[in-house]
Amino acid sequence: MHGALDDTICAIATPPGEGGIGVIRVSGLHALDVAAQVILPRSGKLLHELVSHKMTVADVCAPAITAGTVRGEQLPARFVIDEALVVVMKGPHSYTGEDVVEVQCHGGPVVLDQLCRGLLAAGARLAEPGEFTRRAFLSGRLDLAQAEAVLETIRAKTARSLTIAQSQRRGELSREVELIRSDVVTALAHIEAALDFGDEDITFVEKSELVGLLEAIGLKLQRLVESGNEGRILREGAVVAILGRPNVGKSSLLNALLQSDRAIVTPIPGTTRDVLEELVSIEGIPVRLVDTAGIRHTDDPVEAEGIRRSRLAWQDADVALILLDGSEALSDDDRSLLSSCEAAHVILVLNKCDLPRQLSRAQLEALSPGHGGVVDISATMRLGLDELRGTIRTRLMTSGLESREGVLVTNLRHIDACSRALLGVRQAQQSVADDRAGELIAVDLRIAADALGEITGVITTDDILERIFSEFCIGK
Repeated sequence: MHGALDDTICAIATPPGEGGIGVIRVSGLHALDVAAQVILPRSGKLLHELVSHKMTVADVCAPAITAGTVRGEQLPARFVIDEALVVVMKGPHSYTGEDVVEVQCHGGPVVLDQLCRGLLAAGARLAEPGEFTRRAFLSGRLDLAQAEAVLETIRAKTARSLTIAQSQRRGELSREVELIRSDVVTALAHIEAALDFGDEDITFVEKSELVGLLEAIGLKLQRLVESGNEGRILREGAVVAILGRPNVGKSSLLNALLQSDRAIVTPIPGTTRDVLEELVSIEGIPVRLVDTAGIRHTDDPVEAEGIRRSRLAWQDADVALILLDGSEALSDDDRSLLSSCEAAHVILVLNKCDLPRQLSRAQLEALSPGHGGVVDISATMRLGLDELRGTIRTRLMTSGLESREGVLVTNLRHIDACSRALLGVRQAQQSVADDRAGELIAVDLRIAADALGEITGVITTDDILERIFSEFCIGK
């Protein structure tokens, strides 16, 4: 951070542009003194006299030192910028833990700009990205995982990802991590006590008890790490590529899943010549659907480039939908595509089920036994789409969120920390099994404890904080 933590900061907290309401926040030791220079409650009271956490009507004025011109118009010394609702939140019972003043005025850019200029002239400085939430962390109002969950709440793409973000903001992940870390510290304390009193005939923990404790810790960490892939998908979204030869209905399927005519559909083969991407929610999972060029042999250089991009798209996809025309027999292009895709990441989709069949599910299952079944649909008639959505979700979330006990890890930083903690515990287990020196076991357990401490911020560095809070928007 470029400013001092005892500075009074201000920022516009609503998006740029015109809006019905605009919000400006002020926080810091002198927030009330700074805001009092531009905010005049209609009640005649001073800001310091207002009841905390209660809204009041006020005039927002430019201080005398900022009076000048706006768009060429001369302003009086106490120019009234706007009428606003103002709420004072006295620390430590505020978001940042400091005194906070929040102004809700009309959302015009000139109004917000003039109010912000007035606060700056009165002694505040502009907040940096994430500085309000960073102060909440430093004051102990939030731990680091909860602070990151604030950003995840803002970025949530679906109702399910929002639910998980709110769970983490309430501290459910933090409590789980701290319970595991407490067990690690307990095991470490037993080891270090044995080292400190090695000359005395005292047993602080039996080997069998230590083995059991480390195994239980390892299982808990393993569950967190394994939840990481599903968590990543819920946080960042999954990529689902739609593949197939020309005219099997790929663009029609994209439009059907989007419930919008996004892609051009014609009976002419090779209409789609580039990769087309759209975001959609499939049963609570954010999915980036990728419509690709029809894959076939061609001498057309433009179409060939589209096919090349299609192959790159399916290599990067979490799941590939191989679309086949059920009203026609398998072609050589179909067979080539089926043989080139990895079964674990493929869903076979048999389109045009509303037309007479030339290709059956049984034939496909016999040809491609490792692909886990076939889904019948009609993209144009919107038939079978619910089954397809369910199959996509099942393939993405292999273990099932409903059956998973405990919290879900969605943040890559948290997944990395849990993985390092698990490695430390596993190495400690091996050292115990090999009857190695207690010092080696203690080193591995300290590594595990420190890694878990990074998640909640018990152990952290300025570099980590800078990296995390720089992703936030200004005003949050």
